[in-house]
Amino acid sequence: MGRYLEDFRVGEVIKHWPGRTIRDFDDTWFTLLTMNTNPLHLDEHFASQSEHGRCLVNGTLVFALAVGMSVRDVSENAIANLEYEKIVHLAPTFHGDTLYAESEVLEVAPSRTKPDRGVLYVETRALNQRGERVLSLRRRVLIPRRPG
Repeated sequence: MGRYLEDFRVGEVIKHWPGRTIRDFDDTWFTLLTMNTNPLHLDEHFASQSEHGRCLVNGTLVFALAVGMSVRDVSENAIANLEYEKIVHLAPTFHGDTLYAESEVLEVAPSRTKPDRGVLYVETRALNQRGERVLSLRRRVLIPRRPG
């Protein structure tokens, strides 16, 4: 289950599958669970008068889905997520959009103090059904080395 540090190569781009269509209720529940009161996520009439003309998907839901879609290929075998950085919202996401994700391996660094592990540094990108990037993030994950 999951990949080991030796299984990653700098420059590798991993396409995560399957994608995920965001439904109105997904966004509503997530927004309520996280206590986000911005009406752009909950009030269709209010949002219709905004520059986008309709409700926007909560950006932290887009972030959570991008990370979640990458788990099977990047961090399913992880010891720990160490850091999330440079989270950038590149374009709006709307109810009914389908998100896909890909991760590029930026660095693979064996630990200097514990030979059974190392740090994987990746950039994960979320793309909508039109192939437009809507979010990118970078993270460092503590990954075990292959036993033996």
